[in-house]
Amino acid sequence: MIDAMRHLALEPDPRAGDYIFWLDTWSSIERLVIALSIATTSALAFGSIMGLLPLAGALLSPAVAVVSMAPPLALLPILFIVMGLGEASKITLIVVGSLPFLARDLAMRVAELPREQVLKVQTLGASTWQIALRVVLPQMLPRLIDALRLTLGPAWLFLIAAEAIASDSGLGYRIFLVRRYLAMDTILPYVAWITLLAFLCDAALRWAQKRAFPWFAAARAA
Repeated sequence: MIDAMRHLALEPDPRAGDYIFWLDTWSSIERLVIALSIATTSALAFGSIMGLLPLAGALLSPAVAVVSMAPPLALLPILFIVMGLGEASKITLIVVGSLPFLARDLAMRVAELPREQVLKVQTLGASTWQIALRVVLPQMLPRLIDALRLTLGPAWLFLIAAEAIASDSGLGYRIFLVRRYLAMDTILPYVAWITLLAFLCDAALRWAQKRAFPWFAAARAA
C-alpha cells in the first residue's frame, strides 16, 4: 500500500504528467463542493419559503416530499441520458439527493420558531422579506450547518456512485477502475482517504458553526 500510494501521490503519470492521487482528490472535492453549495443555497430559499408562508408550504411541501422519496441512484441513468456523461449529471445527482432533505428539514425548523417573534416584528411594520432576512435567516444558518453535516454521508455516496459509472478522474473512479485487478493496495488507502476527508469536512463545519454562531452552541447546551 505504501508503494502504491507513493507511486500515485508522489510520482507524475508518465502520459499526462499529473499526480493521480491529488488529481482524483481535487476532482471529487470540486464536484462535492459545487453540488452542496447549490443544494444548501436552494434549500435555504425553499425551506424558508415553505416554513414562513403557509400557502407556499401547502403547495411546495407535497412536491418536495414526493421527490425526496425517489431513490437518487435510480435516477442516475436518466441523468446520464438527459444531461450526458459530463460534470453536470454528477453534480445534479448530489443536488437531487441532498436538496429535498435539506429543504424539508429547514421548513420544519422555520415552522418551529416561536410565533411571538414573527408577531412582534409584524407589529413593528416588518414586511415578509424583512422577517425572512432579520428573523428567519439568522436562526436558520446554524441549523442549516447541522443538516448539511447529516447530508455529507449520502452526498459522498452519490458522488462515488456517479464517478464509478462515468468519469475519467475522481476517488470513486479510481476505486472502480482498479477493482478489476483486485488492487487492494490502492483500494484500501483510497477508502481510508475518503473516510478521512468526510471526517475533516464534518469537523470543519462543526468548527465554523461554533465560530460563526456561538449563541447557538450555548442555547443547545442550555
